[in-house]
Amino acid sequence: MAAYKSTQSTKKKEHAFQTIGKDLKAGKIPSLVFLCGEEQYLVHWAVSLLKGTYINKACESLDFTRLEPEELTVSRIKESCETLSMFSSRRMVLIPEFPPALGQKLKGFSESDEKELLEYIEDLPETCMLIITAAKPDPQNKKKSKLQAAAEKAGAVYDFGPLSGAQLRSFIAKRFKASSKTYRDSVVNLLIEDSGYGNKEIDYNLYNLENDIKKVIAHSTGNEIVASDVAETVSSNLETNVFAMLDAISRNRKDEAYRLLHNLLVSGEAVYGLLALITSQLELILEVKEMREEGMNPAQMHKLLGVHEFRIKKAMGVTEKYSVAGLKKILSKAYEIDGTIKSGLLEQNLALELFIAEI
Repeated sequence: MAAYKSTQSTKKKEHAFQTIGKDLKAGKIPSLVFLCGEEQYLVHWAVSLLKGTYINKACESLDFTRLEPEELTVSRIKESCETLSMFSSRRMVLIPEFPPALGQKLKGFSESDEKELLEYIEDLPETCMLIITAAKPDPQNKKKSKLQAAAEKAGAVYDFGPLSGAQLRSFIAKRFKASSKTYRDSVVNLLIEDSGYGNKEIDYNLYNLENDIKKVIAHSTGNEIVASDVAETVSSNLETNVFAMLDAISRNRKDEAYRLLHNLLVSGEAVYGLLALITSQLELILEVKEMREEGMNPAQMHKLLGVHEFRIKKAMGVTEKYSVAGLKKILSKAYEIDGTIKSGLLEQNLALELFIAEI
């Protein structure tokens, strides 16, 4: 199989979903395709896109094979890849969420099996397309697996990260339009802001966002999707409530801050996770405050901090009410409370209440 280099490598700012679309249109999809990344929604979307393009629906059972990792052998992979398609343009073989793709061990699949597979994929039949997907990667492990390195050399790798900016707005707008209802850009922005998408402190992805979009559309009774549809269906996320709590403290509304804290605790949020998010938000607010005083705009902050633009805007809304010295003092108190909880000197809920009382 001839070496292939995806256009994604030459256009680093282009998202993988755009790259695969262009490669597909240009007929540049090779025999080996590796789909991975944090946004598994897009990994599964890409599988469906390739399958819908190359496999004749009428003979899917003959031309498409899904090989589950359990009890997988190299001989089964070879046999599946070398079987000719009947009526589809390509024979397609899918190995979903393959542990070795992330450099992990798979029971019953030895190192020699992996070596044999690596040798085989260097010369796959041009009549087939072997698609290997990887589950959500461990953010702590930046090292590429041997399989991914081989795929970069002999095939195409599409790494689907989270959407941002215009891409994210387009994702929401496309689904709003499909409902045949009108909407304003401000409603799209509100949904992004209230959903929590892009906040690494909470587990929220495109699957969650799509579900929230469906709820918003279902709630809308008129011909237009309005802000109240978002407010009444999308539960205020953890990050939004933490920002609201810090905002209440800045206005010396301790009663409101206590109420927000109580709601968070009653909803089942773990104290450690909650305190970690409070600390993270304070660190972000402090960084934005310092950058703002240096004359930076939100775009520059976004580039340097690598956080979602809506998080920066939220932080900017709070920075006006705090001084740099004040933020450092509160952050120091948050670190102190964290140590107090972990040492067992104070009961967890009481420690958080004390944190609000002392700042």
